[in-house]
Amino acid sequence: MKRILLYSVILALVGCNEKKMAHTETAKIVAESFYYKDNATLKKHTTTESYAILSSLQDLFAEDEKSEINFEVIEDTINSDVAWVRYSTSFEEKPSIFKLVKEDGQWKVTEQKPREEEPF
Repeated sequence: MKRILLYSVILALVGCNEKKMAHTETAKIVAESFYYKDNATLKKHTTTESYAILSSLQDLFAEDEKSEINFEVIEDTINSDVAWVRYSTSFEEKPSIFKLVKEDGQWKVTEQKPREEEPF
């Protein structure tokens, strides 16, 4: 009986121990899932509002999964629970910026408010 309880506790701890990703890793996953139309992944790593915006724009920017994205972080910064990532991809001429917020301990891409100053 003690073994079953011990295994149950271990299994619960392992199951709840989801990997905490850095803000730059989250930005890369969001960019890739956006261009490759992986909506399940996109939804998991964005806020509700950002998912609605990004998924509505996907058809304009979707790429073949065989295409290399060449995601590169140009600069990034964190201020408490808000992070900014300036990045480039092989699909865009100019660098883009993601604003990220922490929700339940995980970084998620969120929308930038009108007239909100970027830290770069």
